[in-house]
Parts: sequence; structure tokens; C-alpha cells
Amino acid sequence: ALYASAGVTAVALPLDDEGVALEPLRSSGVRAVVTTPAHQFPTGLAYSARRRAELLDWARSVDGIVLEDDYDGDFRYDRAPVGALQGLDPDHVAYTGSVSKSLAPGLRLGWLLVPESWTEEVVERKRTMDLGHPALDQALFARFLERGDYDRQLRRCQRAYRDRRDALVAALDAHFPGSEVSGIAAGLHVIATLPRRYGPEERFLARMAEAGVAVRPLSAYAHAPAGPEGDKEIRLVLGYAHVPPARIAEGVRLMAEAATG
Repeated sequence: ALYASAGVTAVALPLDDEGVALEPLRSSGVRAVVTTPAHQFPTGLAYSARRRAELLDWARSVDGIVLEDDYDGDFRYDRAPVGALQGLDPDHVAYTGSVSKSLAPGLRLGWLLVPESWTEEVVERKRTMDLGHPALDQALFARFLERGDYDRQLRRCQRAYRDRRDALVAALDAHFPGSEVSGIAAGLHVIATLPRRYGPEERFLARMAEAGVAVRPLSAYAHAPAGPEGDKEIRLVLGYAHVPPARIAEGVRLMAEAATG
């Protein structure tokens, strides 16, 4: 919807085990791809080194652009940091991020690092859109960075988010035995696959709604409906960043009661 509002047609592309699937990308005819390679949303997949290199090769071959959203790139718990694609090919990658999850979404502060040849036009577009963000907020954030305060804030967030992630995984294990979680090495959400005895998905979601428990299935993020086989599994996208551990445990308990009630 965001791209359509700007007059751009979006083309849905599938994923495989390493990232965006290359053959569908090559045959799509597009010259720009939006991706979250550090922690793909919503699956939590980290692009393999090979796929990252192949994606950049594709961009060069079509003289295209990779729009790299460093989604959750600052929050990694069980794996080494993943370098940005932008550092590997600054002429074919536009890198974007924000402080929405590290400080506050209300600040509306973010950044866009584009190829040098794009800079003048992007600055002009930004000027005609909204005349820029408040200068004081940006100056304060710059000072926050220079003093090392932002690094300390990221470490503080990382500790808190790891505790909340662990609380969610433990609660799912306790109340939904046999469930599987993925995408937990980084980011601020998990994909929880519940045992089929809690299905089908439509009935499960109806029970959650009746109990006043808000959950969102992975299928809600798909561009195409799942086939008959996919309908048998309940896969939930469960965020934990803004919920204290005690409330996480209580929420999962309520989910389990509603699912078996």
C-alpha cells in the first residue's frame, strides 16, 4: 500500500532457505528490490553469504538498486553481527534504519544512505515532501551518538529484549508443549508453530478472539493464500519487545486456556 500510494507497483517474490529466491527475482523484470537481509520480516531468516553476494550480482546486472531495510539489525542474541549489504556495494544499495525500536517510534527519526549519484535528487524530494525533520531532534541524536550514549542504549535494550524473548520461548514450551519457535537469534519477534491438535487455524483464531487475546498468524503476512497443507499448521508472529516477562507468561497462559477451552 505504501509503494502504491507513491505510484510504484510492488511485485511479490518468494523466499527459499537462503533469502529471496533468485530465479523468480531475475524473471520478474524488476530493477529494485526491498529486503531485510539481516533478519527477514516476518520469517526471521538471515540471508546466507552466498545469497547476499548473488543479490548484489543481480543488482549490478540490471543496473538496479537494493533497498536494504536493516530491520532489527541492532538486536542479535545468539549469532555474530551480520554486515550490511551497503558496505559491499554502495553504488547499488540504499540503506535505511531508524530509532523506533531502540529509543521511541514517536521521535520519527531515521536515516537513508543512498548511492552518491542519487543524493541530490533524494535530498530535493525530501525537501518538497515535508521540508525535513525538526533540526533540534536531529542535533540531539547526533550528540547522543558522538558521546557513545546510543551504543549504551542499544546494549541496554539488547539485554531487556533477550530476557523477554527467553520468557516467551519458556512460556510457549510450558503451555504449548510440542510447539516450535524460529527466528529467535535476532529481532523482536518469534515465529511459533503450534502442534496441529490446536488447529485448524481458523478455529484457533476464533477462540483467541472470543477470549480477547490478540494474535496474528503468519498467513496474514502472505501475498498468496496457503495451500491445504499449510492450513493444517498454526504459525503465529509473536512480538515481545514492549511486553514485560511476567505479562508475556500470562498472555501465553491465556492463549493456552482459550485454545483448549
